[in-house]
Amino acid sequence: MPAKKVLVISGKRKTAIARAVVKPGIGKIRINRIPLEIFEPEIAREKIMEPLIQAGDEVWKQLDIDIKVSGGGYMGQAEAARMALANALLKWTKSKHLRSVFVEYDRTMVVGDPRRKEPKKFGGPGARARDQKSYR
Repeated sequence: MPAKKVLVISGKRKTAIARAVVKPGIGKIRINRIPLEIFEPEIAREKIMEPLIQAGDEVWKQLDIDIKVSGGGYMGQAEAARMALANALLKWTKSKHLRSVFVEYDRTMVVGDPRRKEPKKFGGPGARARDQKSYR
């Protein structure tokens, strides 16, 4: 019996981490066991669907993709899932053309954004903000 082809790809955004499991199927995509078609909020769903729209139906309609996302806010999770999904499609198809399409549309679909929150320092309420001084 031949081994089944399964890929596990991860994507990160801020503190959100997404893990995508790709296997041959009929085009089902689920995020945290919720089908993508009914995933809420709508803005996050549209963000996650961007790589699918760019790739075209013939690429992902023969795949089942399960994405598990944890950490961060809903938009960070959406962008982590989107990155995992785009990289999963790239790794499955091994297409240079698809990679150039993704990079031309939005580079953060393929390559992570290294920005992180700056740590808070003493002497003020935030990373850069300082307590005000009064000389009166």
